[in-house]
Amino acid sequence: MNDFAQARAYAMADFDEPHSQFIQIFSELFPEKIDSAVLDLGCGSGDVMVRFANAFPLSRIYGVDGASRMLQFAQNRIDHQMLHERIKLIHATLPDVTLPLKTFNTIISNSLLHHVNDPSTMWQMVNNHTKSGSRIFIMDLLRPESVNDAITIVEQYADGEPDILQRDFYNSLLAAYRVEEVEEQLAKASIDYLTVKVIGDRHLIISGIRP
Repeated sequence: MNDFAQARAYAMADFDEPHSQFIQIFSELFPEKIDSAVLDLGCGSGDVMVRFANAFPLSRIYGVDGASRMLQFAQNRIDHQMLHERIKLIHATLPDVTLPLKTFNTIISNSLLHHVNDPSTMWQMVNNHTKSGSRIFIMDLLRPESVNDAITIVEQYADGEPDILQRDFYNSLLAAYRVEEVEEQLAKASIDYLTVKVIGDRHLIISGIRP
């Protein structure tokens, strides 16, 4: 996602429905006050991160992404919202990232899992950078049952968006995982406290609190 046209299309796209849902479901699962450092893995152009900062005004967020172009759009969004004191960006690819803290009380991620070459890197980050009581909330695409279903989803939710975004959305749907595949990944990583749940027709949520 480091091509300028890709990053711009993603940054300008209308993700209000899924990103609002991200914040809503997180709030329902974790109703307690979020007043400590949050790690956002794959923060992209920053829309979810900014929404999270506004929803939880006592939080401090560190956003990690491997695409410098996406981070440029994220920084513009942060500056526009005057959140530069609370949100810091880190350009790095997992798991080779130097973080300001060893562990975080909250880790969030939106639509990163299907992008990483090896999903175990995601779970390595969770294992290495959480502690007892840490909240984990990961939302990602759900792979449709067929190519035709993927085409239908793109037509339903990305109609009118630029061709490059529709192409990337289609490819992402086909690259995404099914529930049982994510559960297998978690088992291999010895993370038995997270649950995987389907949300709607194109997303799944992996969430829980580390014991």
